[in-house]
Amino acid sequence: MSRRETPMTVWYWEQIGGILIEEFLVIPKRDGQGRRLIDAVIIRGQENARMPVSSRVSLEGKDVVVVQTKNSRLGMYLMGQTLFSAQLVRQHFNPRSVLSVALCSQTDRILQPMLEAYEDCKVVVCPIE
Repeated sequence: MSRRETPMTVWYWEQIGGILIEEFLVIPKRDGQGRRLIDAVIIRGQENARMPVSSRVSLEGKDVVVVQTKNSRLGMYLMGQTLFSAQLVRQHFNPRSVLSVALCSQTDRILQPMLEAYEDCKVVVCPIE
């Protein structure tokens, strides 16, 4: 994440609480596949804690929020990250539930309803400081 995106992610985590894990490795690099990082995973229903970056924790049976953050208007790149990050977490970590959040500095009136048509995907706009 960038210098501006980290504070946005922390702002969102402070709104919902739980355990924050930044730069969560969902897929390691191997032959034929690239490494995939999620900007943040938040485990709901836990006491607030900010784990060290890239911490490895079990998500099995947990309610998790997947956060992809961009300091820009909602666009198709962020939408794809939001949608597919949730699928990767479901496939590889067996959580009880996944909410996938596109965290951005501005929404897009055409694209937001398209993303939110997918169950468990939503757009959150971080207020400008």
